[in-house]
Amino acid sequence: MPAVLGLEGSANKVGAGVVRDGVILSNRRATFVTPPGHGFAPGPTGRHHRGVLLGLVGEALSQAGLSPGDLHGIAFTRGPGMGAPLAVVAAVARTLAQLWQLPLLGVNHCVGHIEMGRLLGQAPHPLVLYVSGGNTQLIAFSRRRYRIFGETLDLAVGNLLDRFARTLQIPNDPSPGYNIEKLAERGRTLVPLPYVVKGMDVSFSGLLSQLEAMTPRLLAQGTVTREDLCYSLQETAFAALAEVTERGLALSRAQHLLLVGGVACNRRLQEMLRGMCRARGAQLCPIDERFCVDNGAMIAQAGWEMLRVGHVTQLSQSGITQRYRTDEVEVTWRD
Repeated sequence: MPAVLGLEGSANKVGAGVVRDGVILSNRRATFVTPPGHGFAPGPTGRHHRGVLLGLVGEALSQAGLSPGDLHGIAFTRGPGMGAPLAVVAAVARTLAQLWQLPLLGVNHCVGHIEMGRLLGQAPHPLVLYVSGGNTQLIAFSRRRYRIFGETLDLAVGNLLDRFARTLQIPNDPSPGYNIEKLAERGRTLVPLPYVVKGMDVSFSGLLSQLEAMTPRLLAQGTVTREDLCYSLQETAFAALAEVTERGLALSRAQHLLLVGGVACNRRLQEMLRGMCRARGAQLCPIDERFCVDNGAMIAQAGWEMLRVGHVTQLSQSGITQRYRTDEVEVTWRD
């Protein structure tokens, strides 16, 4: 029964988790949190990960009840993501693989989300809506690739939420997207905002620009509240996602929609997609929010799939890549 240690650290979250034969044995995570109004830069984020990752590895092994001798592989995120955090995780993974004499498994971050979703969502052949801070993609499997049917043309939806949170000086703890969601629940006035859908693709840059320009004036006039603006942002952006996802279901004829990525935790997005799926006779398969956000267990699960078919990463080919599209990966473990 192969057990794989997975290491994730493509953005402000860093994690270590252990998976054995489809069972999540452990999942430890830490988050680099910045003050309200600030994002996270690569250098400070990488230094944060460097300071906590080995401790997370120890905690993950302890929680799993395993020693290094019980492992069969070390999986890590090769990309996409921020350079400095990725480099820290890759260095730790290479070191542990050589120290413990284990195979190295370089995982595409996006594929990690999908494989964890397939494991937990009980949807063997779904259409996938992947929504996070760095990616917004509509994906389906075909001919050994996760094919991208549609995507954002500019900002990822998570980045849209994060950047508007900075405009409002909303705290980053536990996450800006979560805090926007809580404010939006109290919103009552829908402010008209740019809505851009181009076929299967979406665009959010105009939506953000309009919000950044109008927010100070509207709040000063007292015509709307911060809650109204958060509500309007979610309703507009999520409606665009629901529209292109419905097209994707019609095109792929999938019976299941798998929702993955950090923004997949948002209850309002789940509600809108569930209603759309119900109208089409499809089923929404959201996953446990502990595994929506970036985590080491999802990298372990993807690495486990790679290991069982001998898809091992050579040390000389284990460099990180900040641009690593979902459809670049040959999915050798699926027919």
